[in-house]
Amino acid sequence: MNIEHWTDLAACRGEDPELFYPVSAAGPAVTQVEEAKRVCARCPVTEDCLKWALRAGEPAGIWGGTTPEERRYLRLKPLPTAPAWY
Repeated sequence: MNIEHWTDLAACRGEDPELFYPVSAAGPAVTQVEEAKRVCARCPVTEDCLKWALRAGEPAGIWGGTTPEERRYLRLKPLPTAPAWY
């Protein structure tokens, strides 16, 4: 296997992409989000995926085990300040 990018190791490769893009936040979509997050939970590159989604401002889908709402919350959190000696 030739690995050129973190996505080459993603657990979602080979899964139906529709799984990661629920059409709502209620009803059957809740089960779909849970199933997508289970795939993310077994993924070796979840952290890379989440970092990418946060940097890109990804507005939809399950990325790095998070929903769009969860990513919006993460982007609102203040960044740590650099030490005074930095």
